[in-house]
Amino acid sequence: MRYVVVGNRSSRGARSVARARTAGAVVRRGAGHGDGVTVGHGLRVAAAYAWRLLVLGAAVYVVFAFLGRLQLVAVALFLALVVTAVLRPLADLLARHMPRTVAVIVSIIGSLLLVLGVMALVGSQVAGESGRLGHEFAGGLGRIERWLEGSPFHVSHAVLSDLQGKVATFVSEHRSVLISSALSGAGRAVEFITGLVLALFCSLFFIRSGDRFWRWFKALMPGGARDPLDRAGRAAWRTFAGYTRGIIIVAATNAVLVGIALYVLGVPLALPLTLLEFFAAFIPLVGSPVALGVATVVALATRGPVVAIVVLALIVVIGQLEGHVLHPLVLSWAVRLHPVVVALSVIAGSILAGVVGAVVAVPLVSVAWSVICELRAPPEPEPAGRSPGHPSAPPGPSSRPTGPSRATGPAR
Repeated sequence: MRYVVVGNRSSRGARSVARARTAGAVVRRGAGHGDGVTVGHGLRVAAAYAWRLLVLGAAVYVVFAFLGRLQLVAVALFLALVVTAVLRPLADLLARHMPRTVAVIVSIIGSLLLVLGVMALVGSQVAGESGRLGHEFAGGLGRIERWLEGSPFHVSHAVLSDLQGKVATFVSEHRSVLISSALSGAGRAVEFITGLVLALFCSLFFIRSGDRFWRWFKALMPGGARDPLDRAGRAAWRTFAGYTRGIIIVAATNAVLVGIALYVLGVPLALPLTLLEFFAAFIPLVGSPVALGVATVVALATRGPVVAIVVLALIVVIGQLEGHVLHPLVLSWAVRLHPVVVALSVIAGSILAGVVGAVVAVPLVSVAWSVICELRAPPEPEPAGRSPGHPSAPPGPSSRPTGPSRATGPAR
């Protein structure tokens, strides 16, 4: 009799377990099957990534909106980092023969005097040739009209006269708008000078004691975040400094080639156009053709269509040289971005922030990509005994680490 009771209890327990499993399956179906259709694993993972990307995009938008309100400060800080990347090696070299503070001041003031001297030389050349250029442009416009009226274009004189009349009418009707734009440009010039002074002020301290800033900033972070932050900061600085120095070399090479070609062809304003090519080369893929387009217009108005065609051919030659020789040799070790990514970055930056966005887009994307690659890679052990802190900090006994700590290890 006792065995029967036990058997009945066992059967009841088995039925209870079966009912519990059935109820759990129903609950799981109710949680994952809204309409009886199974949600695949890939869709659930995509949804998880989607809302995280939305949160990340919202955070990035807030950051850029905040920087947009402080555009002058952001641009000044960017220029300060550029000056630091360029002049830090010079200051380190001079610091071997004089106190570091004096070396920093000499490097900054000397570079500033060099830039101001070049600008003064360009201004004096433009002022000296202004009268002659007026007559050459007037005669060049007449030659262009006769060229368009002849073979192979055969544009009628009435069409050209009507076009000149429309241009004159447009200028007269929008004179107030042009004057307000010029005044706005003057205000922009004041903002530019203010930002330049702020950039020089910040770069003075970045070059002098950037390693101290970096150590102070790392000390504010939690202990577990210092090592990834140190690796990311070093990777970002290596990429930014390499890109800055490399793009200056590329721009200087382009400017020298263009200046020699314009001087040989006898195009007026060769030095100002060379300087324009130098600054325009800081916008990859786009700036150099635009600057050479301006040189082509000047050559067409002053030297005729044959010289203009030769200058136009320089666009193709310089573009091929820059894309297939200079960038692979100079920038490949610092910037590893596909040309399509570079083009999309420049266009997106110009849409979001104009010329400033086009200039800073590629270095920002390059820095972001280098940081991602560095954080995804496993940390590498580094030898002790070299300088810590800022990635550009020079070795020295005053900042020598006391042990093989990864957070204060040297830049690779």
